[in-house]
Amino acid sequence: MDLRVGLDLGSTAIKAVFAESGEMIWRGRAATAPRQEAIGLDLIGSGLRELGLGQGQKYGLASTGYGKNLFQAADLRLDELSANARGLFRLSRGQARAAINIGGQDLKAMRLSEEGRVADFRMNDKCAAGTGRFFELAARILDTPLESFQELSRVDGPEVELSSTCVVFAETEIVSLLARGVGLGPIIRALHASVAKRAAGLLGRVEEAVWLDGGPALNRGLAEALEDELLVEVRVVAEPQYTVAYGAALALGG
Repeated sequence: MDLRVGLDLGSTAIKAVFAESGEMIWRGRAATAPRQEAIGLDLIGSGLRELGLGQGQKYGLASTGYGKNLFQAADLRLDELSANARGLFRLSRGQARAAINIGGQDLKAMRLSEEGRVADFRMNDKCAAGTGRFFELAARILDTPLESFQELSRVDGPEVELSSTCVVFAETEIVSLLARGVGLGPIIRALHASVAKRAAGLLGRVEEAVWLDGGPALNRGLAEALEDELLVEVRVVAEPQYTVAYGAALALGG
């Protein structure tokens, strides 16, 4: 069995993907915490058990993400952008040329070559606005699970805006809107629009479809806000939260 494992040690979650002959056959995740190497090894152990493989099964291992250098057992360490591009290109069946990745603590816009390599990129990692952390904070303030954002964003109500690009001031704006009696639907739509505007500013003008990945990509309401901002189709890859880990596994070859 030619088994390859990609491990994405991210800022908020650690993701593992098992691939055989380039196809994803298992994936799992755990919250990021101290002792990341141990968490990663536990994830790999879970994958082996669920696939019916013994702990002695041989596999290639590639690590990526913020904590990639903490994983001493890795055969290969690669940067997150390269892993993201590889995974996205494969999941899009070679169609992706422009992409937005929303991570736990950063927001990235990429242009890919016809071979699936990173041709250009821009990243915002100086502020939490527009990242997974931003959505988590908003969910706590609104006392609403993130899984409900898509449905709630389609609830009718007055149109409002979040004018601030700073997460701290945006929090104040959200609390103020709630105090004024504004419903969850309009606030969540404003949140989506704010993130979409920030992401579109990083990506710039595009004429082709844009691919969206990262955990927040599971929220179709965000993709729709991006479509309104970019005026092009926004496509979400399958298993968008595992794209980077999958790309790491692909980097091992096979």
